[in-house]
Amino acid sequence: MSTTENLTNTAYNGVDKSLISKVNLAFSELFKMPAQHFVQSPGRVNLIGEHTDYNEGFVLPCAINYHTLVAVSLRDDSQVHVVALDYNNQKDIIELDKPLSFNSSPEMMWSNYIRGVLAEIIKSHPSIKGMNIVVSGNVPQGAGLSSSASLEIAIAQTVNQLNALNLSEKELAIIGQAAENNFVGCNCGIMDQMVVAAGELNHAMLLDCRSLAIEAIALPKNLNILIINSNKKRGLVDSEYNLRRQSCEQVAKTLGVSSLRDINIDRLMHSKDKLDTISFKRALHVITENQRTLDATIALKTHDLATLSNLMQASHQSMKEDFEITVPEIDLIVSLCHEVIQDQGGVRMTGGGFGGCVVALIPQELIKPVIETVEKNYQKETGLIASFYLCQSASGAGLLDIRV
Repeated sequence: MSTTENLTNTAYNGVDKSLISKVNLAFSELFKMPAQHFVQSPGRVNLIGEHTDYNEGFVLPCAINYHTLVAVSLRDDSQVHVVALDYNNQKDIIELDKPLSFNSSPEMMWSNYIRGVLAEIIKSHPSIKGMNIVVSGNVPQGAGLSSSASLEIAIAQTVNQLNALNLSEKELAIIGQAAENNFVGCNCGIMDQMVVAAGELNHAMLLDCRSLAIEAIALPKNLNILIINSNKKRGLVDSEYNLRRQSCEQVAKTLGVSSLRDINIDRLMHSKDKLDTISFKRALHVITENQRTLDATIALKTHDLATLSNLMQASHQSMKEDFEITVPEIDLIVSLCHEVIQDQGGVRMTGGGFGGCVVALIPQELIKPVIETVEKNYQKETGLIASFYLCQSASGAGLLDIRV
């Protein structure tokens, strides 16, 4: 298990101590003063409910104990000086009293997530204060674990706390989504930002993406969250994501509803002759995935692992065959894991697709056999080496009470 990361014994309030030390030291060195506050924001993994969020459906994610960490102090002007440790200490200076523009430099794309959040907050709170910020994180990037949403909510919560804006978790999530939609240019749904902002320790979150109603779903104590990164470079994610969203929206328009949330399986089958083959398959995934998400919630509540296993397997097959967003490397990992787990837990691809990660909910005694099985076979068949993240469900973003 040498390739497995586990932060449990090296964490302070769930945040990796080495990350805290790095950010704290860098802030002092860069700004010649101690940070006034630290704000943490988790990553997330989606247990089931893929590509249902922008169709106003249901999702079941949980926040995980990999984080973005912000160290911050107030300035006496209207500038934000932000340094990204994970991007070679690059620095962006943002003028809050001027219109915020997109930073088109390829090396500075990270700053647009921050600029976008600030631009959204300024719309309703134009007098926010200047800040010095150092930011770093250990949420794996490009793996479908929402490093971007984690950064967005970290900045939104930082501005919220330092300016006493009293924004709710839901408002923070909406700001983060708007930043990504309107400023960064990714037409994402609300799921990532909502669970990052409002996740609950030891719980998953059933989120109704239409009403934004949430329900905390306790995770059985005997189940662990194991995330396996295929390290398959994710290709075509943005373009294919947008194509699938457009396809779903077109089906809804053709059938005269506002979203696929309003169509059940019977109506879809009766309307099959109105749709081309691809559009029908895309809609079939979304509609059946919504029901699987609700059924998986019940399975977790009742500790029905056999049903959970079947639902997660069906979800993966639907993503493979109907939504067509998996790749052979991901399919292989899921197959290898399922051989070990059987009906004692569940495994499926998680995230937008075309690479990225697999999530497994498994009992403690199966963690080592699953990892050994993947390590033994995955590299031999693909030439890639998988990474393993043994996670705990984490709390949403907030101030971190660090005594330094």
